[in-house]
Amino acid sequence: MTRRGRRARLGVCGLVLVVALAGCAPTRPPAAAPARPALTYLGQARVPFGATFGGTVIGGLSAISYDPGRQLYYVISDDRSAKNPARFYTVRLSLSDKGIDQVTFDGTHPLLDRSGQPFPPLRLAAPPLVPPDPEGIAFDPARQRLYWSSEGERLTEGPVLLDPWVRIAGLDGAYLGEFTLPPNLAMSAQNTGPRRNLALEGLTLTPDGRSVFAAMEDPGYNDGPDTDGGNRVLTRVTKFDVATGKPVAQYAYPMEAPAPPARLNGVSDLVALSDTTFLVLERADSVPPTIRIYRADIGAATDVSALPSMRHATLTPMTKSVAADLSATPGLGTPDNPVDNLEGITLGPKLPDGRQSVVLVSDDNFSAGQVTQFVLFAM
Repeated sequence: MTRRGRRARLGVCGLVLVVALAGCAPTRPPAAAPARPALTYLGQARVPFGATFGGTVIGGLSAISYDPGRQLYYVISDDRSAKNPARFYTVRLSLSDKGIDQVTFDGTHPLLDRSGQPFPPLRLAAPPLVPPDPEGIAFDPARQRLYWSSEGERLTEGPVLLDPWVRIAGLDGAYLGEFTLPPNLAMSAQNTGPRRNLALEGLTLTPDGRSVFAAMEDPGYNDGPDTDGGNRVLTRVTKFDVATGKPVAQYAYPMEAPAPPARLNGVSDLVALSDTTFLVLERADSVPPTIRIYRADIGAATDVSALPSMRHATLTPMTKSVAADLSATPGLGTPDNPVDNLEGITLGPKLPDGRQSVVLVSDDNFSAGQVTQFVLFAM
């Protein structure tokens, strides 16, 4: 079902500044390498709290993907059918070299289950009904369809379990199929597999259209603690073959240790620059959140698909370097230009001056104390 309503138009403020790039070793925090320009912050636009569109509450925006043919963005909400059925929006952004001039919501679509129905809210009474936890979305321009990920559910009482997934949807939200999940990403009532609410968070399609990569937000139980006393931890990034829908490789992504007072750091999204290189968005749970964008590369990384645990294993992780530290970006983190719970990242169109736009979106958790925002960088 497609719902359309009055278009919401929002203003924006703009600011220009350069963010630096610092080097990072693959397994332990090293001394900083010489910096060079990486991303330029241009501006942001905010959506008022409680805004509605098409009979739905706008909020929980957790991932974004650009459709160059239609010049619009697909933005998924992590509403677990609690306020409205699990859904995504189509959004138009008017970008310039000075920021985001206008935000227009022009469509909303419920994500449909295998039977063609919207997902119902959570029901624990027998038989339980468990909706997905939508977190990632990626548009496929060649096949004109969407890929979207869910973190699943893990309630040990009962138990009530729902595996994470990567599903295929039509542009109207219709169910078109599902990728095969690696066994090590299946939910369990035991302390194995993914942790609750820390499973498949980031999703991207490579520019050649052949591979989908899905990133775990944090390590699963088998791979060690979710935080490790100031050291990096390793989380898994799974490569799926689009043609077969099957997993073909997994790589260890080294995640930064959270700086106090944050307890957890997590991968919230990624976008492919090539079939081996990505921009990865990491976000810590401090207030305000610590947010960094890294440029990560598979390079000579070990395929860890066959490893039951990455903890203490001999392996080569992906390499990474800082592309932008939003927590240390002048002009961000102020009342006029807040930086909040940024969870989605995509490559947008080329800007008028020829630079590549990078667009981020934040998840306000449907809380009046947080912000729904679109943030623009140039690369």
